[in-house]
Amino acid sequence: MKGFLYHTAAAMRREIGRIARMRMYRMLLFYLPLAAFAFFALFFSKGVPRNIPIAVVDDDRTALSRKLVEMLDAAPTAYVAYVAPSMNEAERLMREGEIMAVVLIPSDFEKELLGGVPTPVEAYITGTNITVNGLLSKDIQTVVTTFSAGVQLQLLTVRGMSDEQAMAQIMPVRFNRHVLFNPYINYGYYLAPSFMPMMLLIFAVMATVFAVGTELKHGTAREWLNAGGDLMTAALTGKLLPVTAMLLLQAFVMLFILIRIVGVPLNGSYTVMLVGTCCFLLGYQAIAVLIVALMANMRLSLSLSGGYSVLAFTFSGLTFPIMAMWAPMRWLSLCFPFTYYTDLFIDQMMRGAPVVYSLSDLGYMALFMLLPLLVLPRLRKVCTEPKYWGRA
Repeated sequence: MKGFLYHTAAAMRREIGRIARMRMYRMLLFYLPLAAFAFFALFFSKGVPRNIPIAVVDDDRTALSRKLVEMLDAAPTAYVAYVAPSMNEAERLMREGEIMAVVLIPSDFEKELLGGVPTPVEAYITGTNITVNGLLSKDIQTVVTTFSAGVQLQLLTVRGMSDEQAMAQIMPVRFNRHVLFNPYINYGYYLAPSFMPMMLLIFAVMATVFAVGTELKHGTAREWLNAGGDLMTAALTGKLLPVTAMLLLQAFVMLFILIRIVGVPLNGSYTVMLVGTCCFLLGYQAIAVLIVALMANMRLSLSLSGGYSVLAFTFSGLTFPIMAMWAPMRWLSLCFPFTYYTDLFIDQMMRGAPVVYSLSDLGYMALFMLLPLLVLPRLRKVCTEPKYWGRA
């Protein structure tokens, strides 16, 4: 045991020296992660998109139509950037990407509304961005419904009804919506916890592949193994410990940004989040070791790692619900630690679920950490046979 610790420490000292000498190594472990996290902190700080430009075509030009335009402009996510003279002009603005929606107020709008005649207000909303479409659809519908109810309330009270009687006639059934875990529909709470761990896993995989791959590329793999006392486990542990330490520091920075800057609520256990993040990082480092040991080529390993990382995001359930996937795709999603980390993150940060609900996710992520044991003989072979060295 003492020999293992001694040789691990020797390999670790050697790796710290390599980090200090190699600028690309420092880029992967320091500068790029900090820049990426700072960008996402600024990008998601607002939480909900605001001031999405829309156009209004007011064919009525009356007091009530102008009031509706004012209410649309005051909506949380929209602002009336253009009052277009015609639908042709509004369509041109939409095609040029200047606006995201058009609201058409028909002629005789006020006359028909005051006469009790059903009056349609048309909304044309872009479908190129689902987020924008959902936000604008909800806000425009809310504004029009509120406006319509207000006008009907005034008409009924003029006829002698009390406010309570008028409201009962206007809305005999009241629908109350309760949004759980993210009541303000904050997109920062949804997107930041997906993009930032995704960046973390990319840096974890790339840095680990780079750490091992450069030994093969530069023909120093034998020297690395000797530093570990010719013990593959000691050499690998010593090499990964400094990388893991820097990745954990990145993870702490990520969680700080998510909780303190973006404002994602922490409704569950912070300890479980930390343990889960450690398992998440170690799992992806293990996958990176597996890939580079099998490929014995840094460039090819980096390419495969990049593809695997993209698939991890695709099958995490963030882009499309896992429960709605085709059955084979659901099984495939289990091959990525990111799937379990996403589930754990939502359980502990958003839902505030009991710790026991996250134990299975922790266990599955821990299983990925065993993958390097499967390729230790292969890794030793590529480190000792010169035919594997010098490949790009």
